[in-house]
Order: sequence, then C-alpha cells, then structure tokens
Amino acid sequence: MKFQQGEIGRIFTVKLEDGDEIPTAIEEFAKRMNLLRAVVFFLGGAADDSKVIVGPDKSFQDTIVPIVYALKGPSEIFGVGTLFPDENGDPVLHMHVVSGREGGATIGCSRAGVKVWLTGEVVIIEIKGIEGVRIKDAESGLKLFEIKD
Repeated sequence: MKFQQGEIGRIFTVKLEDGDEIPTAIEEFAKRMNLLRAVVFFLGGAADDSKVIVGPDKSFQDTIVPIVYALKGPSEIFGVGTLFPDENGDPVLHMHVVSGREGGATIGCSRAGVKVWLTGEVVIIEIKGIEGVRIKDAESGLKLFEIKD
C-alpha cells in the first residue's frame, strides 16, 4: 500500500445537460478550470444510448477486452470517481456508475460513454497536496492510478 495525505481545495457544482457525455464533459471542465486531482460525484439520468463497461471478456491474459453493455431506455444513475492527470498532464476521470430501470440495475465503468438524459448534477471536490497520476500500464494497456514518491 502507498498513500499520501492531502487537503480539500476548491469545490465545484456542475450541471450537465441532455446529451452531454461522461467522461468527456467532466474532463473538459477540469481542463478549463485547471483541475487535476479530485473526487467526483454524479447524480442524474442516463440516455438509452449510454454504454458502460461491465467487466473484462476473460480473466487477464495478453490484453483486456472490455464487455460493453448498452443501457436499455433512459435510466436513473449515480456515479463516483476520481480525477487524476495522465503522463501528459491531462485530467482523466475514472468513474464507476450504477444505473437502474424498472427494478433492474447495472454497474460498470463510464469510460465507454454515458450520455446524460435530461440533467446531471456533478459535485467535484479538489484534492490538493498529493501527486497522484494515471500512468499507462504496459501489461494491461490501461491508465492506472499511481502515487508519485
């Protein structure tokens, strides 16, 4: 285990609108605000053309092949994630979401593209004083969170 202690910086509330897409909209906002490290909460609706990654196709071998699941109909959605810069200094959101419709639930990663239906409420809490970064892992091909020493 590695860790660093930080402090809370700025706090943002963001209203996403119908058709905005997660993670793109949040990453663009972060760039505009020079926001590199944060905890991100989302509450709202997801459009029926939203997609989430619900796991790898097989256990880890040479490459990870994601299982992409398309939501069926507008859904209620909640997400929580972290924002850290990659090696180029660009903020990258890693957010897992849970969606519900007609009593069923789906949980997955938003990186496949969750489109907002009607409205989305976002609360972003900036983390100051730590050096977390997302570095592309050679084995998995994913940008994984690392703590700089």
